[in-house]
Amino acid sequence: MAFQRVSAPAGWHPKRGEICLFALDKERLALVVSSDALNRHSLDVCVVPISTAEHKAFSLRPKLGAGEGGLRRDSWAKCDQVSTIEKKKAVYPPLGVVGRASLDKIQNAIKLALELP
Repeated sequence: MAFQRVSAPAGWHPKRGEICLFALDKERLALVVSSDALNRHSLDVCVVPISTAEHKAFSLRPKLGAGEGGLRRDSWAKCDQVSTIEKKKAVYPPLGVVGRASLDKIQNAIKLALELP
């Protein structure tokens, strides 16, 4: 993926609701879902991966339209695959921030996937 990168300012950390690239086996998109307090002080962030592949059988994968959060294509938040990633793997700057309505849908899908009240 060809996104413009710059050096992260001192003290920067991914924030809840941001879509970031993470340098893993290759660069992968993910939405940060952990709280900003945890993100600031922890070595890891909690994320849901983002995919451009639609799986109609998965109701736990809310759609994020092209343009939202800096996405170039329609994408889906894989709420059935909540993960933690070392925050040092986050590529600066984040692509963007998802809207409140999308973040609420994603939060509800995570609750369903994990059977939380």
